[in-house]
Amino acid sequence: MTLFIDGDAFPNLLKIIVLRAIEKQKIPTYVISNKKISIGKSSFVKYLIVDAGADEADNEIVEMLKEGDLIITADIPLANRCIDKNAHAIDHRGETYTIDNIKQYLAYRNLMQEIRDSGEMTKGPPAFGNKDAQNFANAFNAFLQKNKKL
Repeated sequence: MTLFIDGDAFPNLLKIIVLRAIEKQKIPTYVISNKKISIGKSSFVKYLIVDAGADEADNEIVEMLKEGDLIITADIPLANRCIDKNAHAIDHRGETYTIDNIKQYLAYRNLMQEIRDSGEMTKGPPAFGNKDAQNFANAFNAFLQKNKKL
């Protein structure tokens, strides 16, 4: 299994959590973004900066991703594309996207986008905090325990 991190908007609170797991379990990892970002130094982590553009990082991730890989992203359309390739996806708040729930998340996201596009003001998600980081850590660790081949 390879881990992919959608580096754009990756919360700082998650960096040490993810880096510790990468080191402990020796997980090959790619951090892909369109600007320089670091989760820390590790021989298991490779950084890839792609051209600026709305979906450049997403397209690179989907191209590199293989069945059974894991992506960490808050981008629901990207998670959907990864699930379509039989990969796994977890968001920054610990939600695990699956074949059973991704279409519902995508439909809701698209509905909210249509509402915003019509000029309606909507609230974004609440600020990312320690509880969100803990939920992520729990989901990430549970995934690794279940799926990481030792």
